[in-house]
Formats: sequence, structure tokens, C-alpha cells
Amino acid sequence: MYGRNLRELRKIEGWTQEEVAKKIGISKQTYSHYENENRKPGLETIRKLALVYQVDIDKIFSESDLENLTAKEETDIAKKLENMMADLESNDSLAFMGEPMDEEDRELLRISLENALRTSKQMAKKKFTPKKHR
Repeated sequence: MYGRNLRELRKIEGWTQEEVAKKIGISKQTYSHYENENRKPGLETIRKLALVYQVDIDKIFSESDLENLTAKEETDIAKKLENMMADLESNDSLAFMGEPMDEEDRELLRISLENALRTSKQMAKKKFTPKKHR
């Protein structure tokens, strides 16, 4: 499924495989293997793809859109994420080994937190919504 998702994301942006490969620092052939699912990208490459496409990692690997979130749920997630990031930044918590996090690391953290919030919301919906209402 990830290959199809990568292809769709790339086409939405109007980019070629070569352009995406250059953006994330790999060869066109390697990226082509990802889209064709002949090779699975490593964690660092997945992070770079999520940043380039400005999506959470879950979007790359999702198999279906069965657990779509409502507009209210999306708004709730955005507010929670904003509050979490504000709390982390105000307390000088965004540091690694005493050094402040750079903008890329901060964005990766934001993506990870958003992914966690979305996943937990989707799991709760699946768990607590009766089958007849799904």
C-alpha cells in the first residue's frame, strides 16, 4: 500500500520521481523501488518523505480511509497539538543533551505527536463505535 500512497502524494504535488528523490537525498531508482514496493524505505527516509509531502507517517502507510476523522475531530487534534507544542516550547523542554532542538527536529516531533493523536482517535472510534454505525 505504501507504494501507491507515495505515488498519489507525488502526483498531487506534481513532482517527478527524480524531483522527490533529489529532495530526500536518494537516487531516482531507489525512489522508484519504493513506489513499486520492491524495497521498503528506512525510518529516516520515511521521516524525510513525511516532511517533503507535509503529511504524518501514517498517511504514507495507511491501507484504507475507513477510519476518517470528522472536521470536529480534526479541529480537536489541531488544538491539542498546538497546546502540546506550546507547553513543550515554553518549558525549554525541546532540547536534546542540553542543546535546543533545531527546526527540523521540532517539525519531526510535531509530526510524531500529530500521528499519535490521530492514531489514538481512530483506535478509540473503532473500539467504541458500534459496528452498525461504522
